[in-house]
Amino acid sequence: MKKLIFAVMAVTFMAAPMANAQKVNKDAILSKLAKCDADVADAKKGAKAATWINRGKAYYEAAAAPTKDIFQDMEMSMATLNLGKPEATNEGVTLNGKVCTEMVYPWLKIYVADGKIFAWIPTQQIKDEDLAAVAVASYNKAFELDKKSGDKVLDGLKQVENYYSQSGNVNMSAGRYGEAAYDFASAYGVQESPAFTGEKNSSYLYYAGYLYVVDGAEHKDSFAKGADALNKALESGYTDAEGNIYYYLYHAYYGQTDSPVRAANMQRAKNMLMEGLAKFPKNDRIIEGLINVYTVESSVGDPSELIEMVDGALQRDPKSKDLWFGRGRIFFSLKNYEESIASFKKVVEIDPNDAQAMFYIGYFYIARADGMNEEMNKRDYKSNTAWKEDQQKVTEAYKEGVPYLEKAYELNPNDKRTVESLKALTFRLRDEEGMQAKYEKYNKIFEELNAKGQ
Repeated sequence: MKKLIFAVMAVTFMAAPMANAQKVNKDAILSKLAKCDADVADAKKGAKAATWINRGKAYYEAAAAPTKDIFQDMEMSMATLNLGKPEATNEGVTLNGKVCTEMVYPWLKIYVADGKIFAWIPTQQIKDEDLAAVAVASYNKAFELDKKSGDKVLDGLKQVENYYSQSGNVNMSAGRYGEAAYDFASAYGVQESPAFTGEKNSSYLYYAGYLYVVDGAEHKDSFAKGADALNKALESGYTDAEGNIYYYLYHAYYGQTDSPVRAANMQRAKNMLMEGLAKFPKNDRIIEGLINVYTVESSVGDPSELIEMVDGALQRDPKSKDLWFGRGRIFFSLKNYEESIASFKKVVEIDPNDAQAMFYIGYFYIARADGMNEEMNKRDYKSNTAWKEDQQKVTEAYKEGVPYLEKAYELNPNDKRTVESLKALTFRLRDEEGMQAKYEKYNKIFEELNAKGQ
């Protein structure tokens, strides 16, 4: 009987944490922060380094309070012992492309995959400000007042650095790229504190810059932040092993479409890519970036400069769709339609279902035929027979584009651009066998798309 009683007590003891949901005593924490704020505002107490160190600790603890008992890859069974039973559990939730179980707690939502914590998202805060940043400012003030406090200050700063680093990793996993970028930039900022000794981790700047660039797809102002962080990383002597930092810098400048210094940014984008190419000549992403800059922004230089670089890259990777696509764009900008068409045929050879590449092949055939037609109009024909022969050659040239545009339509029937091109092309060829019926077909589809507002 005695053993049974002890067994029951043990089970009760183990179950106790499960019965209690996550608890963060917000009122007690706010009271402690208010006292620390009052202490540093006091003339006598505020002149002591210890007062500021206490404030730094308090603000750091407040920042970390909701997540202090968990970490990424932690077994959820262990986390449940620390946090207690969740308020709700939602199965099959997708977070940043990963199917997870969502565990809802008072202060955050935890996402679990394969029994381990994948990420979490805070749902409330102790105060509406960056508490960790206040902690850093407090530690820096302590060191300013008394350099002998350096060891204690350094310990506190390292805690905050680790907090920002962990938060950055979690936000990145959750797909919260802007928040993750801020965290990594803040982690590096902690290292710039006067009391922080030792080598700085410049990779924080690299990740901050990269993530700001990713976030730029949703928030355009993030591109400028990304450029600042990546440039600072380069200035600190950092670069990644592949040299992708130059590719991301290009995107940071290129993405600033609303900037009043757009032309200057395009030149900066080109310069970054050229600098990167000199150091990392095998980085095909850099070459792809250069292709885009040269073929979209005519102000940066002559696209013919890129042909040798691209062909060299294709020798290393002949199955690169992006490089063949870019090569086609370069030759199109040079009005070399034969090479443009040949390049895009390589794209569809690699990926027969690439509707965009199919469209461009058809488009380039039309452009080539337009050029032939312009040449015809400049000639002074002495013979009607010669004119008819050349006119038939132009007609045949236009006809070559039809099957590719039709394939593009088959792959993507909602692309109004493709339908409009087919409508115009088949109308031009309406006297050729079968083309009148095709014109009527695509004209009707075009009208239907217009009616749908597409």
